[in-house]
Amino acid sequence: MTEQITILIADDHALVRQGVRAFLDTQPDLLVVGEAENGQQAVELAGTLIPDVVLMDLLMPGMDGVEATRRIRQASPRTQVVILTSYHEDEHIFPAIRAGALSYVLKDLSPSELGGVVRKAARGEAVLHPQVAARVIHELQGARRDNINPFTELTDREMEVLRLIAAGMSNQEMAAQLVLSEKTVKGHVSNILSKLHLADRTQAAVYAWKEGIVRGRT
Repeated sequence: MTEQITILIADDHALVRQGVRAFLDTQPDLLVVGEAENGQQAVELAGTLIPDVVLMDLLMPGMDGVEATRRIRQASPRTQVVILTSYHEDEHIFPAIRAGALSYVLKDLSPSELGGVVRKAARGEAVLHPQVAARVIHELQGARRDNINPFTELTDREMEVLRLIAAGMSNQEMAAQLVLSEKTVKGHVSNILSKLHLADRTQAAVYAWKEGIVRGRT
């Protein structure tokens, strides 16, 4: 008998966790070892259980799936993270991949397809939903451009957010100033990083000053 693939399910909806587990439990080579209802719990359980695969939702209360993925990959590099979500926008895809997710699939896949994704992840093989794969290819093609003009790439709101990032503001502070939700601000930040091919907020701040988007006060 082959060794079972151990799995941790992280999703804030109990019905989703139960449905995914109900199928996985029917597979003799797959073993669900834990469930988490938020990112923090997922990180803690992954550190204790060291599962082969984590099925990670993105939008959860408290710590989201992106940050949880980053921490899990740091704590347990052998654990592969599969994003299982309903969202396929750039603001979700690229932060998750940068955080270390191996695969990115949507919740409209069939149970048998999910089993295949898990087995491939355990072997270190990535799976991307077709819509996600198209976005990744488009992004890689865009990354080849030598000159990116932020004044044409970014919306007015994104330019505004970029200036506030350069000013050292947190998402919470920006949300208060712009009268937006923190979730919306976070989406803008992710879009900025994606469009400008930057890794993090620090690079974004440096970029803003370097490109003259922010000018010092006299």
